[in-house]
Amino acid sequence: MYQWLYQLFLLRAHLAKVAAQQLTLDILEDKFMNWNTLTNEEQLDNIFKLSFTKPQVIFKHSTRCSISTVAKTRLDKSSIDTIDFYYLDLIANRNLSNLIAEKLNVHHESPQVILIQNGNSIYDESHSSINIDDLAAEVK
Repeated sequence: MYQWLYQLFLLRAHLAKVAAQQLTLDILEDKFMNWNTLTNEEQLDNIFKLSFTKPQVIFKHSTRCSISTVAKTRLDKSSIDTIDFYYLDLIANRNLSNLIAEKLNVHHESPQVILIQNGNSIYDESHSSINIDDLAAEVK
C-alpha cells in the first residue's frame, strides 16, 4: 500500500513540474507591453514627430495610486505592434505631465492614456475606462 501512495506522490510531482513548464512556455510566448520611458521634453517633441508616421500613446501613471497600478497592469498584459507606447511616471515628472496637457490641450488625469496621431491627441481616457481594445479601435 505504501508503494502505491509513493507512486501517486511521484506522479503528482511530475504533473506539477510539467504544468509549471507549460505555464512558463505560455508566458514566454505571450506578448507583453514594450514600454518606452518618457522623462524629458526632447522625447516628447520626438513623440509628436513620430506620430505623423505611427500612432503614439502616452500612459501617465501615478506610482502612488492603486487605480493607476491596475490600469498599468492591464496594459502590461497586451501589446499592439502598430503603436509605440510611452510610460510617464507622474510623481517623478510632474512638469512634463503638465506640459503634455498644455501642448495637447488635454485635461490632466491620472492614470491616463493619450493617443497621438499627426501631432494631435485623437483620443484620451482615464481610470477604469483605459482599455487596450478601445485604443486599437481609435487608430486611423
